[in-house]
Amino acid sequence: MKHDIWDPAVYERYSGERSRPFFDLIARVNPADPRSVVDLGCGTGELTATLCRRWPAATVHGVDSSPAMIEKAPPGPTFEVGDLRDWQPARPVDVIVSNAALQWVPEHRDLLDRWIGYLAPEGWLAFQVPGNFHSPSHALIRELCRTKWRDELGDLARDAPVGEPVDYLRRLVALGCTVDAWETTYVHVLPGEDAVLNWVKGTALRPMLDRLSPDRRAAFLADCARVLAEAYPREPYGTAFPFRRIFVVAHL
Repeated sequence: MKHDIWDPAVYERYSGERSRPFFDLIARVNPADPRSVVDLGCGTGELTATLCRRWPAATVHGVDSSPAMIEKAPPGPTFEVGDLRDWQPARPVDVIVSNAALQWVPEHRDLLDRWIGYLAPEGWLAFQVPGNFHSPSHALIRELCRTKWRDELGDLARDAPVGEPVDYLRRLVALGCTVDAWETTYVHVLPGEDAVLNWVKGTALRPMLDRLSPDRRAAFLADCARVLAEAYPREPYGTAFPFRRIFVVAHL
C-alpha cells in the first residue's frame, strides 16, 4: 500500500491563505443550475463543503488520494479516496473543480482533455495551480536537492510542473471551450519563526520528508530553514511571502 505523505494538521496551518485562491476561482464559475459538482484533489473537504452552499440543488462529491485528508472531511458532500488520474464519472458532470492539485500530476495537461469530455453540455471546468516554482521558496530547495542532498533527493529536483495561463487557454480553446485564464500574486504575511519553511513543509517538502529518516529529515529541514530565512527575512510585522497562482475556467 502506498504511504500517505499528507499531514492535514501541517497542511492546514495556513488554511486562510490557502483557501483564498479557491474562492477567487469559484467566483468565476457561473452555471445556471448545476446538478452535479465534483472537486478533484479535495484535501480535507472543507472547501468542497462550501460548494454545497454555493449550489444547494447540486450533488457535490470530493475525491482525494490521501486517506488522512478524507478522514477529516465534513458532512454535506460525499467523498472517496481515489487517484484523480483514474477518476471517471458515472454520468456527465456540470462542474469539475480542482484546487491546487494538478501540480502533482506531470501528465495533467492530457488529463484536462479527458475531463472536458466528462462535462455535460454547458459544463464548466475550473482549476487553480501554484505558479511559483521559479520563486526562491522552490528554487532554493531544488538546488539543495541537486547539490548537497543529491544522493538522497536528486531525482526530486524537478523543473516547474505547470504551464503558463496562455498555454492552458490555447489547449482548452482547441477543445471547444470559452476560457478565462489569469494569474494572481498574493503577498501573504506569515507569522512566527521559519514561516516560509512551515508553509512548504505542508506542500513542496512532503515528498522529500517522506523519503528521509528522522535524523536526515531534521538535517534537511535545517538546511532549508537556513536558505529560506535568507531569502525571506522576518520583519517585525511578519514574513512577506509572495505566492503566484494560475487560474483557469473553461466553459463548454
